[in-house]
Amino acid sequence: MILMFHYPFVLSLLLASFILGGVESHQESGEWRCESESEIRVYSDFKPGVITLDGHADDWKDIDGSQFSLLPALDPHAENEFKGGKMIIKSVHDGHDVFFLLQVDGDYAYSKGEGNKCPSVALMFQIGDSATYHNMGGCEEHSTSCTDKTCKGHEVDIMHFSIGNAIPGRLYGGNLLDNRDGNGGDRFGHLVDVYAWNPHCRYLDGIGPSGSANDSSAQNDWKGAWWHSSFTVQSGFVADESPYAENGKQGTYFFEFSRPLRTMDHLQQDVQFTIGGSTKMAIAFWYPVDGQPWHGSGHYSVNCDWVPIDVSSDAYLSDKSVNTGSSSSWNIASAFSLILSVAALCVSVFVSYRVFNPKNVGYTPTGNL
Repeated sequence: MILMFHYPFVLSLLLASFILGGVESHQESGEWRCESESEIRVYSDFKPGVITLDGHADDWKDIDGSQFSLLPALDPHAENEFKGGKMIIKSVHDGHDVFFLLQVDGDYAYSKGEGNKCPSVALMFQIGDSATYHNMGGCEEHSTSCTDKTCKGHEVDIMHFSIGNAIPGRLYGGNLLDNRDGNGGDRFGHLVDVYAWNPHCRYLDGIGPSGSANDSSAQNDWKGAWWHSSFTVQSGFVADESPYAENGKQGTYFFEFSRPLRTMDHLQQDVQFTIGGSTKMAIAFWYPVDGQPWHGSGHYSVNCDWVPIDVSSDAYLSDKSVNTGSSSSWNIASAFSLILSVAALCVSVFVSYRVFNPKNVGYTPTGNL
């Protein structure tokens, strides 16, 4: 399952928080049980040129979504469902990037610089064939023994967005500074690109434990923004306007993300989407219920197991089919036109010949008249 991440700006502290911080955040007791709704899934249709990544949902209004109840990840029972409302998840792709919209009702809660007093979201995807939803990949190694060899096949890809330092409507995620350093961090808005093998072994892309390979070419491939329907300013905010709205106002949160379908990952740290294929994903949501700060494992989830996401090729193929049909029709029309043109040219030549080359008339001497 997906857990919360805190990221200091200094790389050495960041590493320490990944290696040590997660041990206390995962507090599960008793035997794990899951009664998953196996029929639920998310669809990502081919819709090029439709979405602008700004946190606003207006451009998603004609796109169908999937609705999920939000249940506590460690105790997924209906009586403990998130009281704010259900989560609606929408997705499209344009053949190059995949886009996600997470929409959930909730009273406005924001405390600048205090991530656990603000809502937070994460997406998790299966990479390794043996990676499970439960225990975030399910590798049984401890934080001191997990490596890309001992946990091979249990890799999961995680995008986590903690909005405590993120201005509404502004883009966060991959940026020049962190990508130059070769990792999946985001020092500005904490929209980070992470991989994990279990809750105690999670790292920024490009960074690993002792004994695992690091990759200086790694980067954060995600971008995202957030918004709340209670905001009265539509032209955009700046940091000095925090907290941007009155806490407690009723409304809806919107979290919008995008990422290339395929990345330049070399170390099994990014999921790779395929048009016409299916990928397993999970969605987590944190909220400061009754104003109380949430803790790492105290998040809600849309299901107690993986949810398939289908990256559709139907519209893409249909579009190609339409274009192919049009092209065929055009070729037939062009050939017919060419035949008519040749026929017209032949008639024109014949008429010209008859006009300018009349039959010779025999000479008759006048004396014989």
